[in-house]
Amino acid sequence: MLAATGSLAPSLAAEESLSRFHSYYADVYAQARKAYWANTNDMESAARLARACFDFAEFATNDTQRASLAVEGIAICRQWVAVSPNSGAAHYYLGMNLGQLARTRTLGALKLVKEMEETFKKARELDPSVDYAGPDRCLGLLYRDAPVWPISVGNKSKTRFHLRRALELAGDFPENQLTWLESLLNWGEGKACLSQLPVTENVLQKARTNYVGEAWAASWEDWNRRWRVLTNSLSTNPKIKPNK
Repeated sequence: MLAATGSLAPSLAAEESLSRFHSYYADVYAQARKAYWANTNDMESAARLARACFDFAEFATNDTQRASLAVEGIAICRQWVAVSPNSGAAHYYLGMNLGQLARTRTLGALKLVKEMEETFKKARELDPSVDYAGPDRCLGLLYRDAPVWPISVGNKSKTRFHLRRALELAGDFPENQLTWLESLLNWGEGKACLSQLPVTENVLQKARTNYVGEAWAASWEDWNRRWRVLTNSLSTNPKIKPNK
């Protein structure tokens, strides 16, 4: 349930939130790990542990812990893929855990990026709806943030295609809306971003009644922060005015 998180402002409140989320996902991970090792042939337990490894790694206190969680998640996902090769979720969470490992690497990260691309493509082929259009969203982010060819897989047109596809598949999921707006703003397309703002605001309002509870708390802290950054950036830029 945890969406990609950004850096929170360095404040006491933020530190308290990070500590709270670390504790929450540590507990989720511990429970998932216990269930998996009680029956390593149960792929539902493998799926929960794969997700838990990724989520806990988001709040790892250092790269050593993040890498350890990622390696465990990757191993679980490879087993999951071997047993259920047609599971889109298995390929998707393999890509997600590879992404966590890539965050800890300088040398070797580009090789991991290529494998991430292939696993997300496979997940998209098998189940494009997994994790609220997660395969398209992650491919879009990968193509947006990676260096361009020939260094890596970065590609603006592919970014547009996959992020827009994520909106088509799951436009009511806040992460897809915010990622699209941030991309438009980063590309200097402020007016297009501004025109999409009311749609995203409506999605966020409705989502507050759909995505509730502790499992969504970290996502909401991230989404609220990013929404503030977006609206502040648009309101303070004199070059961006509503279309007449």
